[in-house]
Amino acid sequence: MTARATVLVVAKAPVPGQAKTRLSPAVPPEQAADIAAASLLDTLDAVLATPGVVPVVALTGDLTRAKRSREIRSLLRRVVLVPQRGDDFATRLVNAHADAAHLNAGLPVFQIGMDTPQVTAELLDECVDKLRHVDAALGMATDGGWWALGLRDGYRAGPLRTVPMSRADTGALTAVALKQAGLRTGLLPELSDVDDMATAHDVAALLPGSRFAEALLVGALR
Repeated sequence: MTARATVLVVAKAPVPGQAKTRLSPAVPPEQAADIAAASLLDTLDAVLATPGVVPVVALTGDLTRAKRSREIRSLLRRVVLVPQRGDDFATRLVNAHADAAHLNAGLPVFQIGMDTPQVTAELLDECVDKLRHVDAALGMATDGGWWALGLRDGYRAGPLRTVPMSRADTGALTAVALKQAGLRTGLLPELSDVDDMATAHDVAALLPGSRFAEALLVGALR
């Protein structure tokens, strides 16, 4: 099958004390990092099962210190791995889009993070298809941010540099920035980012038997 898009996962190595820190003190740093690792692995499974896409992961952090390092490394052998570049998150996102576009010239870039383990191959397939009709596709998150950004031209992620990240209005400001850059933008289904324990349990309830749900269950049984 001819590739129709790049699916870009922007990820952080799930190192205790550095990953999913907002889940603490409800859970200790070791478990928070394990939950992050499970979320990343479930996300990669969905990406790898999506038909007709080239999987790319832009990674930051030290995988040698990460939870589930061996399992993560095994899945990463099936993707194109690039380092994140930049001093702030917005710059790293812009550079990751550009790197993905450079690696797969001519393909749209559809970017997600590792905070939505409920994403499925079917949903990714539908979202990627949306880029046939618009310049950009934006998936809002329930906390006011966004969980996905697709660009027909990955080199046009520059408007993200003007958007303050990790705020309750980040999603709305991103939509405005894309419009002001002349990008026809379509909206994607809204999902919940896993940023607190209440949301984590809500998402886990949708994913019985998943790594993510099991990671939460193990912690609850301790």
